[in-house]
Amino acid sequence: MSPTKQLEDAVFYTALTLSDPAQRRHFLDQTCMGNPALRTVVEEMLAAQADDDQVFAKGQAALFLAAEEEPPTDPAGPEAADGVIDDQVGTSIGRYKLLQRIGEGGCGVVYMAEQVEPVYRRVAVKVIKLGMDTKSVIARFEAERQALALMDHPNIARVLDAGATETGRPYFVMELVRGIKVNTYCDENRLDTRARLQLFIQICHAIQHAHQKGIIHRDIKPSNVMVTLHDGVPVPKVIDFGIAKATTGRLTDNTVFTAYEQFIGTPAYMSPEQAERSGLDIDTRSDIYSLGVLLYELMTGRTPFDGQAMAAAGLDRMRQTLRETEPARPSAMVHTLTSEELTQTAVNRHAEPLKLAVLLRGDLDWIVMKTLEKDRTRRYETVNGLAMDIQRYLDNEPIIARPPSRRYRFQKLVRRNKIMFGATAAVLAALIIGLGTATWLFFRERTALEEEARLRAQSEEREKINQAAIYVSQGDYEDAAHLLDEIKTPPPRPSLDGVSAYRWVGDWLAVQGRWLDAADRFSALMAIDKLDDWHQVTLDDQSCGIVLAESGDVERYQHFCNDVIANFPFMANGNAAWRILKVSLLLPADDTLIASLSPLAKVSEDYYNQLGRRPSDSELWGAGSIPIALWKYRCGDYRAAVKVCEACLTHLSDKKEVEVPKTTDRIILAMADWKLGRHAEAESELAQGRTIIEAKFAGDLGRGDARQGYWWDWVYARILMQEAAGLIENTPPPAKAGSH
Repeated sequence: MSPTKQLEDAVFYTALTLSDPAQRRHFLDQTCMGNPALRTVVEEMLAAQADDDQVFAKGQAALFLAAEEEPPTDPAGPEAADGVIDDQVGTSIGRYKLLQRIGEGGCGVVYMAEQVEPVYRRVAVKVIKLGMDTKSVIARFEAERQALALMDHPNIARVLDAGATETGRPYFVMELVRGIKVNTYCDENRLDTRARLQLFIQICHAIQHAHQKGIIHRDIKPSNVMVTLHDGVPVPKVIDFGIAKATTGRLTDNTVFTAYEQFIGTPAYMSPEQAERSGLDIDTRSDIYSLGVLLYELMTGRTPFDGQAMAAAGLDRMRQTLRETEPARPSAMVHTLTSEELTQTAVNRHAEPLKLAVLLRGDLDWIVMKTLEKDRTRRYETVNGLAMDIQRYLDNEPIIARPPSRRYRFQKLVRRNKIMFGATAAVLAALIIGLGTATWLFFRERTALEEEARLRAQSEEREKINQAAIYVSQGDYEDAAHLLDEIKTPPPRPSLDGVSAYRWVGDWLAVQGRWLDAADRFSALMAIDKLDDWHQVTLDDQSCGIVLAESGDVERYQHFCNDVIANFPFMANGNAAWRILKVSLLLPADDTLIASLSPLAKVSEDYYNQLGRRPSDSELWGAGSIPIALWKYRCGDYRAAVKVCEACLTHLSDKKEVEVPKTTDRIILAMADWKLGRHAEAESELAQGRTIIEAKFAGDLGRGDARQGYWWDWVYARILMQEAAGLIENTPPPAKAGSH
C-alpha cells in the first residue's frame, strides 16, 4: 500500500470516531490543512462508509439485539431496525431466513435470521454491504470472521457458519446475543464495586482466551462488551473483532493493516503505542491498557481522557495526550465531579457519595493505574495477571500492583536532572574517599542505630495515620482528630488514605469552628509529600491560609504567606498562581508582601484576561476575578478594582455556582467604592453582601462543593466582609475622594 493511501486510511478511520459533525469538520480542518486533495478523498470515503459505532449509538450492537425489543417471529414486511426499507428482509441466504436488520457497521449489515436446518434457532448474519467489495474492506471482513472462528469461549460471541450469497457477497453467521452494553447494564442495575469487578474478571478471561489464540482485539470499549442473562445470571460477551490483529501469522492473506494501523480504534480507549506513529509493534499489552480504561469507566463513570475532545483536537494532539499526559487516579477523578454528578455516580454504584472516593482509593487506584502505564513494560504482563490481582483485592489479599518504588522514583529524578546529579555524585565520591575507614565504620554504626529508631518511629506514626483514615471512612472524625493530634512530626510519603485523613479532618475541624486545630492539620498536610497535582495542593494551601487568618494568628498567617510564595512554582500555571495570590491577600498587605506577589499577579492577570467571558468559562472567570480585584485594591488602584468587580457582577448569572465569587466581589467593591468617596454605594454593596454571607452561616455550612462553594470560600468572604464593615461603619468619610 502506498504512503498516500496509508495516510488516507489513517485520517479516515480516526474521523469515523467523531459522531459530532462540528468536531469532525474541526478535525479535518486541522489534519488536512494545506492538502485539499486528502480532504476530498477522506470526505468521499466518509460519505460512502458509515461510522462503525453508529449502530451502538442507537442502542444496538453488530452482534446484538436488546432483549426488550424482541421482534415478531414473522415480520409483517421488510421494515429494517431503524425504519429504513431493506429489500433483503424476508429473503433467505442458504439455510437462513432474514427476519430483521439489527445493525450496520462500516463494511457489513447484520440481520437477525432464522436457521431452519439442521436445528431451528435464531442467529445473527453479517453480510458485506453492496458497494463495499474493495480489497481492503473484504480483508477486514474476512479477518473478523477468522478471528471469531479461532475462539471458543462462553464470553465471546461464536461464529457458526460462513459462505457467499448467490451474488458473491461474503457473509458469516454468528451467535445472536441479547443484552446491553456493560457500563449501561452496571448503572441500570446499580451494581456495587464488587459486582462490577466480578463481571470485569469474566471479560478479562475472554480477552485472555483471545490472546492465547494469538488474537489482539485492539478495540475494547463498552459498546463491544455486551451483557446478557443466562437463567438470570449476567454473562458478558465480547464482540466485534473487526480490527483484530494476529500475533502470529495473518488473519487473512489480504490483510488491510499497515504502518498506520495504530489509528484504527477509539481514541478514549487507545493505548499510547497504538496511537503514536512509530515502528513499535502492537502486542497484547495494548488490550491491557484498553481494559484499564474500561475498568476506570466502570469505577468512576468517566474515561481517563475525553475521547471526542482528543480526536477533535487532531492526530498530533491526540498522540501527545496519550503519550505524555498522566491520567488522574480514579479516586481523584471522583473529586472533580459536581455534586449532582457525584450523587448519581454513587447511586449507580450502590454507594454513599462521600465514601465513593474512599472506596476507590488505595488498591483499586493502583490496579487501574498499573494498566494505564505509558511504558507498557510496567503494565501487567498478561490479562490473566490483571484478573488475578483484582481477585486478590476481592479476597482481601495483597495485590501485585504497588506504588512506584523509591528506586524507580529516584531513577526518574536522575534522568530529569542528569547534570546536577552527575556533579553531585562526583562530589560525594570525593568526600567518601577522603574519609578514613575507621571514621566511616564509626558513623555507619551510629547512623544505623539512628535510622532504626527513626524508621520505628515513622512506622508507629504511619500506623496511627492509617487508623485515623479508617475512622474517617466510618465518619468518626473526633477519634481521627485525636489520633492525628498525637503525631508531632508526620512521616514523609504516607499512604493516600493517610493524606486524605489529614484533609478531611481539617475540613471537619474548620466546619466546627476549631480554627487553630484545623490550621495544625492543614499545616501538616502541606509539610508531607501528598502525591497530588497542583490543583489539590493549592486547594490545601487555601484551606490552611484561610483558617490561619480566621483564627486571628496574624504572625503565623504572615509566615504561611512567605513560605507558600517562596516554595510554589507559580509561573507554570495561571490558575494555580491566582489561588496563591488570593490567599496571600486575605489580610491587608505591606509593601514587602506586595513586591513578592508581583510576579504572581502578572501571571494571574495574563491568564484571567485570556479566559474572556464565555458562558462555559463563567465559573472559572468568576473565581479568578476575586484575586485580581483584591490585588488592585491592596495596591491602591481602587478604580481598577471597581472595574473588575462590576464586570463580574454584570456578566455572571444568578446561578448558585457563581454565588460565592459574586458575593465576594461585592464586598471588595464596597471597600473600593468607600475609598473613592462613593459612600452610599459602598454601604449598599456591603449590606447586600452581608445578607447573603450571614444567611449562609446561619445554617449548617458543611464542607460544601465546587458548585455551591466550599466552606473556605464562604469563610474567605466573611473575613473580607468584617474588614469592609470596619472600614465603612467605623471610619469617618474621607474629606476628599480620590484614587491612586
